[in-house]
Amino acid sequence: MDAHVTDNLYVMFRVLAIVFACVLLSAACNGDSENTPTTADPAVTQPASPAATATPVAAGDATGALPQVTLQRVFPNVAINEMTGLYQAPDGRWWATDQTGKVFAFDNRDEARPELVLDITDRVSDAGNEEGLLGLAFAPDFATSRAFYLNYSAANPRRTVVSRFLANAGGGQASSPGTETVILEIEDFASNHNGGQMVFGADGYLYFSIGDGGGGNDPMGNGQNLGAMLGKIHRIDVSKTAGSLNYAVPADNPFVGRSGARGEIWAYGLRNPWRFSFDSVTGQMWAGDVGQNAREEVDLITKGGNYGWKIMEGSQCLSGTGCDRTGLILPVIDYATANGRCSVTGGFVYRGPTIPSLRGAYVYGDYCSGEVWGLRYDGTKVTEQGLIADLNTQLSSFAVDVQGELYALSYGASGGIFKLVAR
Repeated sequence: MDAHVTDNLYVMFRVLAIVFACVLLSAACNGDSENTPTTADPAVTQPASPAATATPVAAGDATGALPQVTLQRVFPNVAINEMTGLYQAPDGRWWATDQTGKVFAFDNRDEARPELVLDITDRVSDAGNEEGLLGLAFAPDFATSRAFYLNYSAANPRRTVVSRFLANAGGGQASSPGTETVILEIEDFASNHNGGQMVFGADGYLYFSIGDGGGGNDPMGNGQNLGAMLGKIHRIDVSKTAGSLNYAVPADNPFVGRSGARGEIWAYGLRNPWRFSFDSVTGQMWAGDVGQNAREEVDLITKGGNYGWKIMEGSQCLSGTGCDRTGLILPVIDYATANGRCSVTGGFVYRGPTIPSLRGAYVYGDYCSGEVWGLRYDGTKVTEQGLIADLNTQLSSFAVDVQGELYALSYGASGGIFKLVAR
């Protein structure tokens, strides 16, 4: 999915091939002279542990050099040109979201072919480069409730919608779009920086991301505004309602009861957290937050954390805003938008059984370059980081199966699904 970074100040056409992106868009492809991802300045505050019960390193995590892996094409009959996400349901079937507003499903067999399970193209707006159907999450009780949630863009007025739908109890074709229950809507003012990720945590709550609203340089100041929903990761309880709301705010959310603050907020100071995930072992939340025109960053998201936008872009002060770093959480790692790189695609901590030397490493990539990196983090610093594979095409998202194996998704005419396998 190209939906990472377009600013009104410098047009970001992510659906174009890298060469055209570099020609059209110097802000995305001509960052500073630094060529490789770098750790944050060690002299500034480093992230704290996301939760008292989480550990930075799990038993059995690999150490030492990161392995090189192969990106192996799988499910060759699944060709979804505008695929924004891939999700494995509890019954083992895969569901794929298409930016235009369609959801497909297919069996976990290499020869499987996708079938349409839901079509809401009539209510999804993909007119903007970063708009569309952006995220899906299965309810924790999906096996019995058949409930799943979608995050999509809508128009008139322009807004982000989080909704619940019900799948057919027999699998296959979902119930009609009429099964939709709108959980919440967040009005927006531009077509870009929509976030779009949704994940149920181990606590049963729904976490979802949304960008700062778009345009360049956060013109509305949403990132640092606790009264705004934009530029945040949120946490809500969709199993309950509260007054006129089709959800409830968990009582232990960090800003509940603070005057002028939205209780839904879990973390803030984010520009466009396109993809985030939980480590299935430690419970830590990792996010890739798309930068403006210089730095792309990977963050460990903590309860109530402030990730600096628009005071900072990655580990660097944003020109013209001053730079008081007090209380800010710096990235675990960031890198320059140079050499064809333009937009971070957050991934997952690898927990699968087939690549032991990768276990415990966080895997992420870049949308434009298609590079896939891994990093090891010991709770205070990055101990290993490097390129582990190269998709050589637009990398829209990552996926994980029930075994913990990882997949990379490509976007556009060459769209496909690629599994990370040992060399």
